[in-house]
Formats: sequence, structure tokens, C-alpha cells
Amino acid sequence: MVSLARLLIMGCLALQVCSLSRAAEPAKVDPRVEIARRLNVSSDAVKLTSAGLYEVIQSGEVVYVTADARFAISGQLYDLEHRKNLTRLSVIGGIKDDDTIIFSPKNPRYTVTVFTDVDCQYCRKLHAQIAEYNRRGIRVRYVFYPRSGPGTDSWRKAEAVWCSADRVEALTRAKLGAAMPRSTLCKTHVAQSFEAGNALGMQGTPGIFSERGEYISGYLSPDDLLNRLKDSDGAG
Repeated sequence: MVSLARLLIMGCLALQVCSLSRAAEPAKVDPRVEIARRLNVSSDAVKLTSAGLYEVIQSGEVVYVTADARFAISGQLYDLEHRKNLTRLSVIGGIKDDDTIIFSPKNPRYTVTVFTDVDCQYCRKLHAQIAEYNRRGIRVRYVFYPRSGPGTDSWRKAEAVWCSADRVEALTRAKLGAAMPRSTLCKTHVAQSFEAGNALGMQGTPGIFSERGEYISGYLSPDDLLNRLKDSDGAG
């Protein structure tokens, strides 16, 4: 029979061999490092998705890359089982409240992120009813999407609103057609939100996105938007 002491010695030797074996294994390299190198982006810009692919948003384009950094797919990623657009959820989720201008009731039932253009007629119509949306329990997070692009008058108005001391009041004034002083004294989020809109496949303004990632292209009245959000919520 093998003595208990001998078994203990054999066990300790086995543990030492296993420990040495593990120590000899090469450290695993984070796939984000190689993906970032190949796409010439920061590794912080590379995010792992629930599908096992890595997501990179660059210059308004969304790319998904395999873990070995060999294959890339350009486009939007869908979860067919749960019927969700994972790309939209990722982009909308990455827009923090501090990067938006918020109009909210005291106890909101729903939150929408609205891509807006100061000079867009239907964006102005929506904002003229902002109190009605709030009254129906809808919290509105505005981000800028000047359709005319960088360097245009609409872009400069968006920057002026963002650089105002009171952005809420300034946005309302701008949508009423008030002249906005040009300002370059602050770091704005106009470029970032414009890029996010492109990544989401914006087709015009206002572009409304629910918390579930549903894209509502164009203006809806307060009642119609509330019903749309209720239907979407019930469908989940």
C-alpha cells in the first residue's frame, strides 16, 4: 500500500509540475490590440459584442472583425433570436447624457434619442411640441445632425448652441430662427454625433431612436410617438 505521506509528496510534485506548465504557457494577447493595429485605431475603440465579433466605428462606418483580426464585415449586426439591431443599441448606448441636450418630464416612461438639425422644418415642428412629448412621459435626448455637413451654416449654429451657457434655452431659440453668435470657445460634440448618425444609417432628420434600438425616420406627433413606443415595448 502507498502511505499517506507518499501520496502527499506525489501530489505536491504534480502541483509543482502543473504550475511550471502553466507558467511556461505564453500570455494570451488581447485581440483588440491586433485589430486596432490593422485598422489603425486605438484599442479603446475596439469593443467585443455579444456575438463574439469585435466592433469598430470609424469615420461613420461600423466594422465587425473576427477575433483573429483576419476577417471584417461592414454593416449592421442583428440578433435574430431576440430581434434586435445590436449596432443601433451599441451606438445609442455609447451616447452619454452629458453629450446630449435633454428635455425631460419628472418621471419619464420612455427615453428617445433624437438626431436634429437646427434648420430642419420637421425638427422645428417636433420641438415646438416638446412640452407635449414630455407630458406624455417621453424624455427627449437631442444630438446634432446638421444634414448639410461640416463647415456649413447649420453646423455652425449647432456649435453655437452647444457652446451656450444654457443649451436648453439656446436650442429653443435657434429652432425659432433666432440669430446664434458664432463660438469656437468650447469643445463641441457636433462632429461625434454626426459620425454616430452616419454609423446608424441616418436617412434624414429628425431621426428618432428608442432605447430598444428602433429607428423612427421622421416626425411623429406626441400621441403617435407614444403609441409607437408602447407597441415596441410590448413587442419585446
